[in-house]
Amino acid sequence: MQVQKETEVQSSGMPTAVQLAAINAQAKAELTGEQVYVFSLRLCDDQVDRDHERFDTAALPQLAKLFIGKTGIVDHKWSSDAQVARIFAAEVVKEENVSFIKAWAYIRRGGRADEVIADIEAGIKKEVSVGCAMGFAMCSICGGEYGNCGHQKGEYYDGQLCCAVLKEPMDAYEFSFVAVPAQRNAGVLKGFGNQRCLKELAEEFGAQAEYRQLCKMSQLGLQYRKELENGVVRLCLALDLGAEKDVLQNVVEKAAAEDLMKLKGALEEKFNQQMPVVTQLGGCGGWDEEIESGFLI
Repeated sequence: MQVQKETEVQSSGMPTAVQLAAINAQAKAELTGEQVYVFSLRLCDDQVDRDHERFDTAALPQLAKLFIGKTGIVDHKWSSDAQVARIFAAEVVKEENVSFIKAWAYIRRGGRADEVIADIEAGIKKEVSVGCAMGFAMCSICGGEYGNCGHQKGEYYDGQLCCAVLKEPMDAYEFSFVAVPAQRNAGVLKGFGNQRCLKELAEEFGAQAEYRQLCKMSQLGLQYRKELENGVVRLCLALDLGAEKDVLQNVVEKAAAEDLMKLKGALEEKFNQQMPVVTQLGGCGGWDEEIESGFLI
């Protein structure tokens, strides 16, 4: 799946000695500080975006490495004439509850590159878009592959918003200076390449009825799963295992359904041993029955 995501230029100026060494690791001929212009960019983060997708936090370090050495172009034109910059360093930065990739790129001064630098300094060229390839999109509701599970991005299930979590970085292509439209929905350009969700395939091949039936079955499965989770939590609390309810709920939400079924069975057996069912009336208890004594209380 190919991903394009909006970013923006941050700080800029002359390279430091460390930065210049990293730049020269990319260059064929050694460059001086006066010959290059550096600027930093905030690339993809781990927050849910306007397409109800987000990058997996654990995937960011590997994705950051893939961006090092990648080119900067204009309007996503994959030609040498459109090349204006190159990334020489990237790292993952965490600010409060957000993790994102911060990258540094350089431009060789002179000729038409000076116009790009001037536009950056003037704040005209600020928004950029990045292109990369991710190997897996996970459904945030069930943990399965998004598009094959029946859940839809942007919809709520038991109060939880469904989104696609982009995992397994495969490649980083480039970043591009773009003119981002003012409309909110046009600000991010991102797609999954040739991969399409199950709903789109059902519409294409006239299998809407089967798709709706699968969705109903999926909802029943989710309902059963929720009841299974609640049952395990109730049994744990009844047996006083020492764990708080919130902790137990976090554990069962991450467990496989097969494991929950086995755990519930074991807990029920233990519960029945500790708290066996006792009848209130013991019956005759072995006395000699008299006339209709079995009906006396």
